[in-house]
Amino acid sequence: MSTIHIWEVKAKNTPLLKKKCNHCNSYRFQCSDKFRLNAQKKNIDIWLIYRCIQCNNTYNITVFSRIRTEAISKDLFDKLSENNLETVWTYAFSLETIRKNNVEADPESVEYEIIREDLSVEDLTNMKNEMISFQIQYPFDFNVRVSTVIRKCFGLSSSQLNQLMNINAVYCNEKLLQKKYKIKNGDVVKINRQELINLLLIGKEDCSQ
Repeated sequence: MSTIHIWEVKAKNTPLLKKKCNHCNSYRFQCSDKFRLNAQKKNIDIWLIYRCIQCNNTYNITVFSRIRTEAISKDLFDKLSENNLETVWTYAFSLETIRKNNVEADPESVEYEIIREDLSVEDLTNMKNEMISFQIQYPFDFNVRVSTVIRKCFGLSSSQLNQLMNINAVYCNEKLLQKKYKIKNGDVVKINRQELINLLLIGKEDCSQ
């Protein structure tokens, strides 16, 4: 049975909102990592608070509007009340929430890192399977391509990755990888091990010359 290696694509910040500030010339708002709750009788409004990146002016996007308190689970209500960071980020990255508020997020503003095991040419050579498998953990979506992750993890140029794809050496979810395909959480990438080794060795030779 082959080993599946893990690539965790971890966001370092939430996406900025593309919105004109009413108090200055800025067009970007940053999530404050805080909710605002306002209860009226048996109903409650819940917003996610954003601040202008230049003047700190506030702008709130609606998470729940005029919802009855009993319609929200106690666990979720507690997390909203306590500004639980994971819950904040879930809504800040939610395309549905952003669209409902008629605003646009800026995925290019998200910085990220890829947490993974570094695999050397020697490591790859010592493996036995024809294909080496990687599962991508990607809890928050900000439009990253699978091809970008592969290049970063192996230090490949765009032309080198194209070489692998042209000889049908890269698969995603059992289908040939399309270069513009964007990651979905849980995607499984498979790369022909020997073809990858050959390319990495050629890259090393070029660098040494």
